Amino acid sequence: MSKNKPIRRIAIIGTGVIGASWTSLFLAKGLQVVATDIAPNAEASLRKFVETAWPALKRLGLSAGASQSNLTFTADLAQAVAGVDLVQENGPERIDFKQKLYGQLDELLPPDAIIASSSSGLTMSEIQKGAAVHPERCVIGHPFNPPHLIPLVEIVGGAKTSEATIRRAAEFYTSIGQKTVRVNKEMPGHVANRLQSALAREVYHLVAEGVVSAADVDTALSWGPGLRWGVMGNMTLNHLGGGPGGIEHFFQQFSGPMTAWWKTLGSPVLTPEVQKKLIDSVHAEVGSRSVAELEAERDEILLGLIELRTKRSDKAVPREVAAE
Repeated sequence: MSKNKPIRRIAIIGTGVIGASWTSLFLAKGLQVVATDIAPNAEASLRKFVETAWPALKRLGLSAGASQSNLTFTADLAQAVAGVDLVQENGPERIDFKQKLYGQLDELLPPDAIIASSSSGLTMSEIQKGAAVHPERCVIGHPFNPPHLIPLVEIVGGAKTSEATIRRAAEFYTSIGQKTVRVNKEMPGHVANRLQSALAREVYHLVAEGVVSAADVDTALSWGPGLRWGVMGNMTLNHLGGGPGGIEHFFQQFSGPMTAWWKTLGSPVLTPEVQKKLIDSVHAEVGSRSVAELEAERDEILLGLIELRTKRSDKAVPREVAAE
């Protein structure tokens, strides 16, 4: 695999919410994008999504050559992947589907083209079994929704993924402004979704047990730890929580109370009755606000936070990256 070949032409397979968001991001970064999807009206839906997302991307800053006209669409897989440097696959989360698709891609693509999957639930070790000839160029490049705004990309190799592929994928995503996380071991849900799931379990428990309403638990999160998490991660915040003594003092001071709380955390079963209680509480919280209105509110605040963090990062002194 050529490590130095620039990635300039991307194929998007599957243009649902994630695929459309990836498309918007890649176009904003000045890349050529060929999208494919066999769903009815897929092209029209995709172009509408990109057009709607464009003002936010313009606000964040378009790269040289960025244009919606760099998008082409075809329902033919072979045409879509002809001459591309990277495939961002966003197909259904079914292992049989993905293995068959990767077999087709393995035949159609040259060996130096990366096949990256947005899969959140399947492992690359299983997916790449479909790519019998060149499984080494297959990797998970899992985004956080919506990827044209949220810069996180989790990179996970399978049993047969080469280190060169992992490094090249990381370099590509980083080059377009994404924040990459190298996941060293395959785990169901990777990392970020596992963190969300752990938090969601306790949120559902507290609401289901009548400890707090959906509105109040959301307030507690978004105006409490959520504000800090938008700035720094848990481990760094623990380091600050220890005061001048740092993380060492934090564990000396709080490991006892914290582990005692762990023992009382809930494990709710999402029965129809529990789900109804959660649903009713959420509807009481959102009232008459539509999903579109809530999405607009979320995205506007996200843009402000991203702009603030980007501005701050530009002023920060580059840190040394430890050798792996």
